Amino acid sequence: MFVSYLILTLLHVQTAVLARPGGESIGCDDYLGSDKVVDKCGVCGGDNTGCQVVSGVFKHALTSLGYHRVVEIPQGATKINITEMHKSNNYLALRSRSGRSIINGNWAIDRPGKYEGGGTMFTYKRPNEISSTAGESFLAEGPTNEILDVYMIHQQPNPGVHYEYVIMGNNAISPQVPPHRRPGEPFNGQLVPEGRSQQEGKEKEGDQEKADERGGAPEMFTLESAQTFPVRQPDRFSLHRPDSVVPPAPQPPRQSRDHNWKQLGTTECSTTCGKGSQYPIFRCVNRNTHEEVPESYCDLTMKPTPEEEPCNIFPCPAFWDIGEWSECSKTCGLGMQHRQVLCRQVYANRSLTVQPYRCQHLEKPETTSTCQLKICSEWQIRTDWTSCSAECGAGVRTRSVVCMTNHVSSLPLEGCGSNRPAEATPCDNGPCTGKVEWFAGSWSQCSVECGSGTQQREVICVRKNTDTFEVLDPYECSFLEKPPSQQPCHLKPCGAKWFHTEWSMCSKTCQGGFRVREVRCLADDMTLSNLCDPQLKPEEKESCNPQDCVPEVDENCKDRYYNCNVVVQARLCVYNYYKTACCASCTRVANRHSGFPGSR
Repeated sequence: MFVSYLILTLLHVQTAVLARPGGESIGCDDYLGSDKVVDKCGVCGGDNTGCQVVSGVFKHALTSLGYHRVVEIPQGATKINITEMHKSNNYLALRSRSGRSIINGNWAIDRPGKYEGGGTMFTYKRPNEISSTAGESFLAEGPTNEILDVYMIHQQPNPGVHYEYVIMGNNAISPQVPPHRRPGEPFNGQLVPEGRSQQEGKEKEGDQEKADERGGAPEMFTLESAQTFPVRQPDRFSLHRPDSVVPPAPQPPRQSRDHNWKQLGTTECSTTCGKGSQYPIFRCVNRNTHEEVPESYCDLTMKPTPEEEPCNIFPCPAFWDIGEWSECSKTCGLGMQHRQVLCRQVYANRSLTVQPYRCQHLEKPETTSTCQLKICSEWQIRTDWTSCSAECGAGVRTRSVVCMTNHVSSLPLEGCGSNRPAEATPCDNGPCTGKVEWFAGSWSQCSVECGSGTQQREVICVRKNTDTFEVLDPYECSFLEKPPSQQPCHLKPCGAKWFHTEWSMCSKTCQGGFRVREVRCLADDMTLSNLCDPQLKPEEKESCNPQDCVPEVDENCKDRYYNCNVVVQARLCVYNYYKTACCASCTRVANRHSGFPGSR
């Protein structure tokens, strides 16, 4: 009798819900027309007081490099947010109490992305390392199903780590949302005893049909007789009896027993490798012919729920996972930057770090590279101050100041800015009486109006008395360093102008030869230019040595034989013997062809 009463009560509750107008929505408590919603603590109809927000800042000063625990995330925590206060060279890490590394474990820095751990999905963020000042963070919705520990990989002073999560409070009630149903989802559960086979169901349906044929009816509701009524499953929904019980609605017409649900294949696997998932496909078929028919022929409330099945469980091919470049090692000039390159394989929607040999079929990307954010230019003092220019009286001390850059050896004066250090400073070694010294006059005007020229000044040796100067022989000041009497000067650029080299040697020493030189149009920076006036171009070639040639007379050059004319006619002068024996005849022939010896 108790079972019958329970079934009647459940049927009353279910039919009362189904009898409500179709326009009403279902609240989080599974009742039509209910306005209850889930608060941030996960409590149905709660007022956000059933949970506690835990937050703080980890600011401990750390001294040693390596992993340091920041905070413990308890089991059941939600709305997890772990964030660095600002950017640093430190890294956050996450590990379970079982010792399994979830993010940045074993001194391996993972790429930003999503990582599963503790029963939830963590989003690991690392902002752009150059343009952003924000630190990295872990975010997760939760809830966690185990205790997790957050660590910092300490490499530089701790900028502070803010942590925050939500846990259930002492006065909280258990969440009341069905774990496998979203609000507004229709009821489709069936109260079927566990272990009851489909064949047993068929036998009971047969018994029920016989009872109908006899015109009888069961004396009480049994579990078997209630199978066609859409009631709740006790293991999925909470049982709350409504304030008022509505009489049960008429039983819907029985579906045809000539059709049933049958699995006809599966969905396509979600991945081609690395353990994906697929689901069985159920279709309504004829019980006898097994032909597929429209779903309306079968009882929709009896349609099996597809369960996830693993597929393509073999690992995906390994690949090189390329991290982001680090900051340049230098703020200006040529520096170095690094990035992490790890061999990874994807399995079960997780990217796992594997041994590098698994990626040996792929070319490994570079892990270091040169970088240059900008060119370094600065004033550099190249020498110390010199001694005072005067042994007595007023003088000056100087030093060398140069604008240096890593791009070229030096820059114009404006390349390093206007705050140039002083190159000269006054000095005074006291009054002069009878001392010998060099006296330098003022510089003359520059020798040219533009471009590079020279300036002159007079430098004399003097002896300074109390009120007068005595000019001495320069020898008297030879033990002192003499100031320069000439220096280069440059008033303004001249623009492009013609430059030429010295003349070459004349091609002949007599009877008119020529000589050449190279002429180029150059700009102020000594690069080739085409802005020179062609009419002012200096000559590149000119004649030289126009005087007549005077043969050289050698008294030892004589013919030793009377028939040397035959030697000349036979062209035997090319041989040293005949050239010496008939020297005069061979020399006359040579002068006739080339003018005279040495004229070329």
